[in-house]
Amino acid sequence: MRVLSPGDRIMVVAIYILLTLLGFVTFYPFWNSLVISFNSGLDTSLGGVTFWPRVWTLDNYRVVFEDKRLIHAFLVTVARTVVGTFTSILATAVLAYGMTKRELIGRKFYMIFFIVTLYFSGGLIPTYLLIRGLGLMNTFWVFIVPTLISVWNMIVFRTFFNGLPEGLQESAKIDGCGNWGTLFRIVLPLSGPVIATLSLFTAVFHWNEWFLPSIYISTEKLMPIQTLLRQILNSRVVTENLSSLDTAAQAALGRMQTITSKSLSMAIMMVATIPIVCVYPFLQKYFVKGVLIGSLKE
Repeated sequence: MRVLSPGDRIMVVAIYILLTLLGFVTFYPFWNSLVISFNSGLDTSLGGVTFWPRVWTLDNYRVVFEDKRLIHAFLVTVARTVVGTFTSILATAVLAYGMTKRELIGRKFYMIFFIVTLYFSGGLIPTYLLIRGLGLMNTFWVFIVPTLISVWNMIVFRTFFNGLPEGLQESAKIDGCGNWGTLFRIVLPLSGPVIATLSLFTAVFHWNEWFLPSIYISTEKLMPIQTLLRQILNSRVVTENLSSLDTAAQAALGRMQTITSKSLSMAIMMVATIPIVCVYPFLQKYFVKGVLIGSLKE
């Protein structure tokens, strides 16, 4: 076992202290929001609630789950995340596989065309006019179609596909597989780590994205929970926050005089955040494999 010199020990201690402070600064805002969501709103308004609730209560969450509008927004977000992630990963993988073909005419031009879109966009107003012209306003597909292709994910997919042994695809062609059969029977089954990693990033984007619905969605039945949460957080007056609840939630709120807009907002934030956070542990093991692009060799 190697013995560390005094200088190395000081460096190790400094690194651990720095990482501990960084972890605390990163985790504390989330923990404080969780604490406030379980604390009485009136007690929270007195200040001083930091690491642990002083007055435990579930009234904040009871109001949230009795508001059918919030539950519906949560279901819309789940549907958007599932459908958006599946379609985006599928379409991006198909595009990336096509870009790996040397016989593709104009492949370099297509690649330059795609890369340009990473640095420049059409602008908000032209994009709005395009979405309106396509008839996607106030439809569920406005969540899916504009984000169907991710150029960055396509580049990652293409790099991974190029790292696969060419003999696998040649063997598939000898066995009678066409391009579609090779993609779905050979290439994609070997791309599990990169698919899992990019799926997680795409799912997090769809779950947290609030700006697009605030522009293209004006009906409550298609409003995702993140956009709804933003509307509540942007309300500066308590009555504005509480009046946005439906009748059942307001009735429950009338029976609970310990709830404030801040505690209610923190409860909604936790409901919107915890589900996507719980996905990370199940896909964490794929991260290292996902970044080792091209590690499969003949």
